[in-house]
Formats: sequence, C-alpha cells, structure tokens
Amino acid sequence: MAEQLSVMRKYKDTIFRMLYKDKKELLQLYNALNETFYDNPDDLEVYTLESAIFMNVKNDVSFLLDSTLNLYEQQSSFNPNMPLRDLIYVARQLEKYFRNESIYSSKLIKIPVPRFVVFYTGTKDQPERQILKLSDAFQKEVTVPELELKVLMLNINSGKNKELLEKCRTLKKYCIYVDRVRRYAKEMRIDEAVKRTVNKCIQEGILAEFLLTQKAEVMAMSIFEYNEEIELKKIREDEFELGREAGIGVLIDICMEFKLSRQETMMKLMEKFSLSQQNAEEYMERFWKAYQPK
Repeated sequence: MAEQLSVMRKYKDTIFRMLYKDKKELLQLYNALNETFYDNPDDLEVYTLESAIFMNVKNDVSFLLDSTLNLYEQQSSFNPNMPLRDLIYVARQLEKYFRNESIYSSKLIKIPVPRFVVFYTGTKDQPERQILKLSDAFQKEVTVPELELKVLMLNINSGKNKELLEKCRTLKKYCIYVDRVRRYAKEMRIDEAVKRTVNKCIQEGILAEFLLTQKAEVMAMSIFEYNEEIELKKIREDEFELGREAGIGVLIDICMEFKLSRQETMMKLMEKFSLSQQNAEEYMERFWKAYQPK
C-alpha cells in the first residue's frame, strides 16, 4: 500500500505516459502516425516538461524528431479546449527551446514544426478522426484567423482507426488494457477489476513485460485514473444539481483518499476545472479542511 501511495504522489503520470517513456515505443507510434520508417530511437529527443504544470496545462509526451515538435496526449474525456491548452504549452516549450537565443535579433530564428495529437479513449461516442481548432473558441467568427492552432483527435476505441492500431501494436494493446478494466469494473470492485486485467494481460502477452516490471505502479495508477474518470463523469452529468463547488469538493475527496498532497490536489483542481492558481487556492482554503478525515 505504501508503494501505491508513493505512486499517487506522482499524480501527473498516466499509464499512457508511463508506457511511452520508452523511446522505442514512442518511435513506433510516430512511424505509425506519419507512415515513416525511422529506426533509431536515439534520433528522438524527449522534450516533455516534467517539473511542473504550466498555467493549468500538462502534456503526456513531447518530443523532437526531424525538425518536428510533437505533442501527444491521451484523454478519456472529450476536451474542446485542447487547442488553447496546447497553445499555452507549446509557447512554454519554445521558450525553453530558445532560451539561449535572442528573439530581438535581426536574424530569423527557425523553429521546429509543431504537431498536436490527442488519442481519445473515452466512453462517449466521438468521430474516428476530427480536427479541433483554436478559432472555434474565438468570441466572434473570423474568415481568416490570424492565429490558429489545430489538434488532431483520434478515437482509438474498439473498432476505430484500425489501420493505425495494426501499425502500432503497443497502442492497440494499451486500448485492450483500458477496455478490459472498464468491462471488468462493471462486474466487480475497481481494485479487483484492475488486478484481473493485469493478470489476464500478462498471461496473454498483452503489455506483459511492461506490466511485470511496473505492476504496482500500473495497478495504483489504473485505479486512480478509473475513479477520477467516473467521478468527473458524474460531476458533468449532475453539474446543475451538484454545482461547481460541490464538484470541486468531490475531486478533493478523491485526491485525499489517494493521499495526494495539498499542492498536488490544487494542481488537479486547476487542470480539471480550468481554474487560475489564485482561484484554486481560494477553493483549497474553503474545502481542504472540511474534507480532512475526522
């Protein structure tokens, strides 16, 4: 249990992120998406911002390859604000990338080509493939936006994007894992469902090496991700009855159950409810003590 709680404190990790920390797996995913044949994982430079969540935005995987800055994220719920989130995130990435350059120079600074992809695994039906645009969020419609950012969202649930999943076997196995956890959770407690999924997948050679070497971390994170997904779904479905503040209280309760720190819980609020740091701190002042165990 202590090991699981240690994992929970690293709440920014996800199964997807853990899986694609392996550069070989990440290169395979890139090749499958882009119909390329790169074979040297060392050509890929991981660029994920590990140390913090900037302005309510975190990203699962960022990396440079062939002058392209790729930002990949897996989501179990549809988020129409991804273009705005990625705009903020890529600005931070470029700031880091060019910290030794002067943007006031008369010399044109060349930048890597950004590309944004979301892998959707949610239960709500979504198209197989769609483009989310920053301009969709503009307060008034413009014919030719002077600022645009496009995010490719790929639905990788069962029966969707079959060609991609056949090309990237690890992504396909990840989808099988996620689907099994959900199916088993309908019949038993989530901890039992995760344990059964992990054992069955190992027996059948589905992510077997990954699951064997990181079993405790994967199980703890799976339980947390599932509970968070379910509770946030309830919040969205009952948002008029519960109200925003009650929803925030529920999320705080979940975080406390998994022993997240006060700071980690506040970051969760910022991300899930699109709060500023000041607003999140105000909610924490109001709710944190109220949800402390008596």
